[in-house]
Amino acid sequence: MATAILKDKIKPNRLIVDQSVKDDNSVVKMDELNLFRGDTVVLKGKKRKETVCIVLADDTCPNDRVRMNRVVRNNLRVRLGDYHSSTEHQLR
Repeated sequence: MATAILKDKIKPNRLIVDQSVKDDNSVVKMDELNLFRGDTVVLKGKKRKETVCIVLADDTCPNDRVRMNRVVRNNLRVRLGDYHSSTEHQLR
């Protein structure tokens, strides 16, 4: 038999999935929104999409930004750099 058939092909785009270091589902200006670590927040995105997140504090996040992981961004149909606004009735 040919050795080319027996060898596995090298696939550089195949990666092993691993858990993220931090669950950055939602980090916002917590003082202004009266949020505490562990609070549940309903975020609304484009095309009437909603998702539930848990608030986590992060000192490295600037005050004008919210951090979301890839799953949350996909659920809300938003991309990096998009603007997201939260209103009081969205907070539970």
